[in-house]
Amino acid sequence: MPELPEVQAHAERLEQAFGGAALASFRPITFTALKTFAPAPDAAVGHPLLSVRRRGKYLLLGFEPATFVVHLMQGGRLKPDDKQSLKPRGGIARWVFDDGRALLLTEAGTERKAGVWVVAGDLEQQDPLDHLGPDATDVDRAGLAALLAEHSMRLHGFLRDQRIIAGLGRRLANEICHRAKLSPFATTAKLDGEQIARLLTAIDECVAESLDYERSRDDMSSSKDRPGAVHHREGETCPVCGDTIRAVEYRAYTVNYCPTCQTGGKVLADNTTSKFLK
Repeated sequence: MPELPEVQAHAERLEQAFGGAALASFRPITFTALKTFAPAPDAAVGHPLLSVRRRGKYLLLGFEPATFVVHLMQGGRLKPDDKQSLKPRGGIARWVFDDGRALLLTEAGTERKAGVWVVAGDLEQQDPLDHLGPDATDVDRAGLAALLAEHSMRLHGFLRDQRIIAGLGRRLANEICHRAKLSPFATTAKLDGEQIARLLTAIDECVAESLDYERSRDDMSSSKDRPGAVHHREGETCPVCGDTIRAVEYRAYTVNYCPTCQTGGKVLADNTTSKFLK
């Protein structure tokens, strides 16, 4: 799933390309595309696109009367639509502008979880943004320490929980834990001041490096192309210490880590019922 860096860079590209263009029409292509009923999407018709921003992993297409909030989920993409075919492959929704150009929201696979919310007023007080924690890039040391103390849980899950910190996902959680030299299963409430400082630095550095990479591209990267030291690199050599990258497999995701860098050389059991290293 695209995370903060991918969504941020894509928002910047879309604003540069479509900013100022007036909306001619919006059409949900699938029954599940539009998640709200009021205000109607037509409220934005005739108005220029004022901005394309990001909040957490959501894209925000801002028009004066309303904002289209777009979640790409795992396989979604929002891209220029040159063909504008009646039934585009994987098509979810389409925005057409008065200059004839269009944006198409697509989703690969069969889950069809990508969607669009039309929101007016305070976005932070309404679905789907009202449940989000602060963006990862907005958290300072005191704020991070408070969140860690408030939510006693495994570190990897803490970093991925959008209700606590918004914008990070599986890849960045793996990379941040490795950069901070912390076990992915360390208990958040037990981290000391020095470990919290390392964690904050790792968040800032991993996000910044990924954002620099995304900004160097013309389109959003695929998961396999994104830079990293441990994510999906099980069996490879750790670039820091030379140990072998290991994995803990879950049904929906994988936790990758380096035993030497993160767990004092101990290998975490590869099943969900074991007693993991704290």
